[in-house]
Amino acid sequence: MNKLILADNQAIFRAGTAKILAMEDDFRIIAQCAEADRLFAALDSFRGATLLFASSLKFDPQMLIPRVVAAGSRSIVIAENGESVQPWFSAGVNGAAHRNVTGPALIECVRHVGLGERQVRAAGIDIAGAQDDVVGCRVRDRLTPKELKIVALIVQGCKNKEIALRLATTEQVIKNYLRSIYDKTGVSDRLELALFTIHHRMLAEAAQALADQIMQGQ
Repeated sequence: MNKLILADNQAIFRAGTAKILAMEDDFRIIAQCAEADRLFAALDSFRGATLLFASSLKFDPQMLIPRVVAAGSRSIVIAENGESVQPWFSAGVNGAAHRNVTGPALIECVRHVGLGERQVRAAGIDIAGAQDDVVGCRVRDRLTPKELKIVALIVQGCKNKEIALRLATTEQVIKNYLRSIYDKTGVSDRLELALFTIHHRMLAEAAQALADQIMQGQ
């Protein structure tokens, strides 16, 4: 049984990853964390696990990796699309994937790391972010500025009520916008929307830039 700890500050991506991995009979998700304190507590409590953590958490690898090793655990970094993973391998992580990794590729990476292999690269990682994201560009250009802001907040894990407050509108208006967004992206719910966005670099970058502005009150 592969015991897994998920650490990511993007709630919907964390939920999506958990959904993918939980479908495997030999995987068991034993903890999910959004910040450092809970992560280190989970490492101490569940020794011998495999930690999947997002590089966006900005951990100091010189602090994190020794804690992972001391717990008899292994680690896989989920890097941002286009981010180099070599520094993480140099720091001692066992595996790496980009946010736009496919479900099967991530599962295979986790299995290899669970077997004790080192410097495991999820399938497609060498080209992730390197090619033009035609689909992401097309969807980004189809969305209105308001729709793109809503997408950005969805990816951040915001509920309709919070989105309405941040955009100074009503929940019903947000629901109306979401129907249009689902139609333009070809998804059916907010989880699929978040994963679709994260998996398309050009759309994800545009959404992240808007999310940063919104969170800063701009």
